[in-house]
Amino acid sequence: MAGDDLYDPLGRDRRRPLRRLPLRAIFAASLAAALLGGFGGLYFYGNPSGGEPQAVATIAPAAAVATTPPNETHNADRAREVTTVEDAAQLEQKSGVKVVRAGGGTAPGATIIEVPRALDVTLAPAPDPRLVEPSRYGPLPRIGADGARPADVYARPLVTPAAKTNAPRIALLVGGLGLSPSATQSAIVDLPGVVTLAFAPYGNNLSAAVAAARAQGHEVILQLPMEPIDYPQTNPGPHTLLSNASVAENTDNLHWLLSRFTGYTGVANFLGAKLTADPAAFSPILREIANRGLLYLDDGSSPQSEALTLAATAGLPAVRADVIIDATPEGIDAALVQLEAVARDKGLAVGVASALPQSIEKIARFARAAQANGLVLIPLSAAVGKAVPAVVTSDP
Repeated sequence: MAGDDLYDPLGRDRRRPLRRLPLRAIFAASLAAALLGGFGGLYFYGNPSGGEPQAVATIAPAAAVATTPPNETHNADRAREVTTVEDAAQLEQKSGVKVVRAGGGTAPGATIIEVPRALDVTLAPAPDPRLVEPSRYGPLPRIGADGARPADVYARPLVTPAAKTNAPRIALLVGGLGLSPSATQSAIVDLPGVVTLAFAPYGNNLSAAVAAARAQGHEVILQLPMEPIDYPQTNPGPHTLLSNASVAENTDNLHWLLSRFTGYTGVANFLGAKLTADPAAFSPILREIANRGLLYLDDGSSPQSEALTLAATAGLPAVRADVIIDATPEGIDAALVQLEAVARDKGLAVGVASALPQSIEKIARFARAAQANGLVLIPLSAAVGKAVPAVVTSDP
């Protein structure tokens, strides 16, 4: 069954005997992490605030409400009509967005529209010709001649409601996409666009799935299979980056992985407890990633990972996840509570999960309630302090 792909190592033939670990699809930790437990605190470079602007949406008075009901097939794309001052005021207050109408008018008859759509939160087209290097495997990301970087150009614009500029910020990432069509579609559609999606380098129609995710406003990350402690008993998939491979061999495999699709802002490890603890083998890989203008996410699955220290030396923007949300199926709700607590304590927290049905459902519910709970969700690129282009201006 297609859904079973999420429980298999990336790219592994399911007809062969496999070791299974709970929710090990993507971010459910390697064996060492499961035994050692615990997650590292947040580490990041650059501006921890992510340079968030404030959002002010200026909206002209709505036209008269049509007497003919709109076609139901277009309801999702239409503005919601609010007929009373009380309804409009309640919606504005709940949204945390200051609505300025032409002439200083207010409802009734005012139209409250979906804020991301009003602020044109769309991602830059991909691929950007400046950021493409041809290779024998396919297009590779690169820094443009003008200094443009994939980590910046392909990032989701950061839009922060004006009333929430000092609120705790949370970056959410859901991985393991591209393996199961149903799970991929569910993550793209059911999760809000501010949730970053991570795709495995395997599977069919990856380019189409990534394009669909970006069209919905999701920032995209590529997952790189890396050597776990018990390799090859646990095999992440073809072209796995290995600690005993030469620099040339790992670079060649990295190029194959990087060429699977375009439009991603950075990369994240998949497994890798052995490789990420080996500076001699891992450093050249991180330097190559940095030289291609990408960012790096350490998924927090290995306490022995040297990723952040080595990334700093390589000049690679990087961040480590604070919480693996679905390390166990029964612990998702508690992990989300922990993630919120970290955000309130430090001002910023990063949570990762795999694209399993219960994970998507609970993360979507958490995301919908975040604003009402005084939290602001941000894309992953903002959590690593990258300069994200603003699409709104601050309050006068």
